Amino acid sequence: MLQDRPLGPKLTDWKEPPAPEGAALVGRYAALEMLDADRHASDLHRANSASDAIWDYMPYGPFSSAAQYHRWARQITGGQDPLFYAITNLETGQLGGVASYLRIAPQSGSIEVGHINLSPALQRTRAATEAMYLMMKWAFEAGYRRYEWKCDALNMPSRRAAERLGLSYEGIFRQATVVKGRNRDTAWFAAIDAEWPALQEAFQIWLAPSNFDEEGRQRESLSSLTRLVRAAGDPAQG
Repeated sequence: MLQDRPLGPKLTDWKEPPAPEGAALVGRYAALEMLDADRHASDLHRANSASDAIWDYMPYGPFSSAAQYHRWARQITGGQDPLFYAITNLETGQLGGVASYLRIAPQSGSIEVGHINLSPALQRTRAATEAMYLMMKWAFEAGYRRYEWKCDALNMPSRRAAERLGLSYEGIFRQATVVKGRNRDTAWFAAIDAEWPALQEAFQIWLAPSNFDEEGRQRESLSSLTRLVRAAGDPAQG
């Protein structure tokens, strides 16, 4: 009989969210706008040229010239999935990275953040964290149920970043793809809408000016604020 077979709960109040259209996302420390090759490529290439290592786990790059970066930027900005943003650090006024929404599935309420590439100058800044917060905030406030983060399983900085931001580890997809001629096992992380209120509170506490001393050092870490929200720990983190 039907009642003997377990079924998921009906989503009686949930409505399919809209696809992102690239509206600007602006906070206290970071601003995101749709990536535009003509306006952003030169500055982004300059910011990223300090280290080839930031491209190690990306399916593209490094770029040997601004013209090469510009061509790449033009190629990836023509569609709606992935939808790329350029990230500006409002404390310095400098462009410093990109990120995108991708695998956008309004019909199931799922959306992924990816292609995250931050220059050395943007990494480990309040702007970098707020940029990730703003993208997550838009997704959940638009009505998405699931917010995903995937990375090369060997990319430990990305795995640590995902958990710091409050996304829960969900496992490894072995031999998921091939990147630059090398095998890639993919680590999966996600946050769901039921976790968003607590995650938003954690971000707001961490981003508050009072959480930083006069030299800009945090008083309370974001990891400590999101730890209780995460569903499971990543065994690779120890």
